[in-house]
Amino acid sequence: MRPTPWRPFRFALLSLLAVAAAGCCAAGGSAGGEQDAAGGPRPIALWNGGDLTGWHADVPAADGGKQVEPSFLVKDGLLVSLGNPPGHLITDASFSDYRLTVEWRWPGKPGNCGVLVHCSTPRRLYGMFPQSIECQLHVGNAGDFWCIGEDLVVPEMEQRRGPRAEWGVDGDRRRRIANLTDDSEKPLGEWNTMVIECRGREVVIRVNGDLVNHGTDCTADRGQIAIQAEGAVCEFRKVELQPL
Repeated sequence: MRPTPWRPFRFALLSLLAVAAAGCCAAGGSAGGEQDAAGGPRPIALWNGGDLTGWHADVPAADGGKQVEPSFLVKDGLLVSLGNPPGHLITDASFSDYRLTVEWRWPGKPGNCGVLVHCSTPRRLYGMFPQSIECQLHVGNAGDFWCIGEDLVVPEMEQRRGPRAEWGVDGDRRRRIANLTDDSEKPLGEWNTMVIECRGREVVIRVNGDLVNHGTDCTADRGQIAIQAEGAVCEFRKVELQPL
């Protein structure tokens, strides 16, 4: 599969505008300049619809300049995680206090993928996963938290995470915090919407309008945003950030 052709000048201009706006809310600052009809900051399209400007891939299989097939590309107007080689597509900028809206679907056999927030140290876990809080997209489990070098607290923690003595944020500790619902995802092939709200030390996840997870006392409150390649093809048509 090859990336969709795009008009260099138009998308380069849009990308520069998006990066400039993103910089205003990076590292905890408030977004200025463009405002919506209600007088608040306008949403920022983190993906420009044409190429991967503003993002970089971290794919261990490509270390040392090895030639590998791309894990992420743009095809038919969609951002596509091909699933392999495993890795992450990471924003160049860091953010805090925002509402992130992601629209995704499984075009073929469903599997595993995720959106990571508050990313910092690269390859913190298993030589691949950046330090972060993962907001799971794995089919049937959308909205789970996975703690990757960072942690947070939810109600009924032992019921949803397991015995306290086994909790942890590294290696094979209990890093998964199960979501609250079983039927929030749409049938395979249809578009789903995940809204992740990061406000201070809180992280709230909604899937197709349902509240599926709410964490507090997070050990991070800012960082980069990442999309996984983890074994299955996953398509995205929207990756939009609303500064809070």
